[in-house]
Amino acid sequence: MSLITNNLLTNLPDALLEEQFEDIVKTENCRIERITSQGQVSAEGFYYDQDESEWVTLLQGSAQIQYWPNMQIINLKAGDHLLIPAHQKHRVSWTDPNQITVWLAVFFRNN
Repeated sequence: MSLITNNLLTNLPDALLEEQFEDIVKTENCRIERITSQGQVSAEGFYYDQDESEWVTLLQGSAQIQYWPNMQIINLKAGDHLLIPAHQKHRVSWTDPNQITVWLAVFFRNN
């Protein structure tokens, strides 16, 4: 097996029209995803309610996550990370419209 190296901040897909999701690693128990966005937000009134926990970090750019039901907003900039427990309802309420925001999300089950 040959070793392959890639850079998460190169060959970024065009995220101007829509957010882009790319699986980096996907196994039965864990999924690592690169997400690129530029000004996109979750649909008004929509909140993710995921079966898995999600650890997410911003590699580049800035964004806001909003939790439900208390509507708390978490501001994120490059280097920030947070853990979103399974079934914690949340939405992306803002991403920087002037630059690509690059997220690295790790989804896992708490079994």
